[in-house]
Amino acid sequence: MTGAATIQLAADHAHVPAPITALFADYAHAIDGGRIEDWPDFFTDPCLYKITTRENVERRLPAAILLCDSRGMLLDRVASVRRANIFEPHRYRHFVSAIRVTETGPGYIRLQSNYLIVRTMANGTMAVFSTGEYLDKVVPVGDSPRFAERVVVCDHSVINNLIALPI
Repeated sequence: MTGAATIQLAADHAHVPAPITALFADYAHAIDGGRIEDWPDFFTDPCLYKITTRENVERRLPAAILLCDSRGMLLDRVASVRRANIFEPHRYRHFVSAIRVTETGPGYIRLQSNYLIVRTMANGTMAVFSTGEYLDKVVPVGDSPRFAERVVVCDHSVINNLIALPI
């Protein structure tokens, strides 16, 4: 993506630019492929990565399950997963759908999308790990789009204690 003008869309918000669709796909594939060291590269610095619940959003409560507001905090999260956290080996599979533009402005696009994450444990047991929506603000950085904000809104209020990997 080149410059702010590239991410400007028509007022009808009918089309999500291909570079942004690729950003969403690359994000999911990096996490699903176990390449969480790549995860911070999808964000600007500073940034906002927040996991919260639908209930908190509807009640306008600021509480977050996880909150990172800089690339350094994202890097710390990766280091924690790789060196400090102890958890049963597992993999995620992200399914992202219904990506839509909700707002455009000078140098940014806001988007909303649905997600479903299936977790597969080392023994082959599979379960729905999380469902919800992403609320994103995407900006150009050089020739590529990056997340300035990614707010993960979980549809469920019971949070699995295994949020080790990014959602």
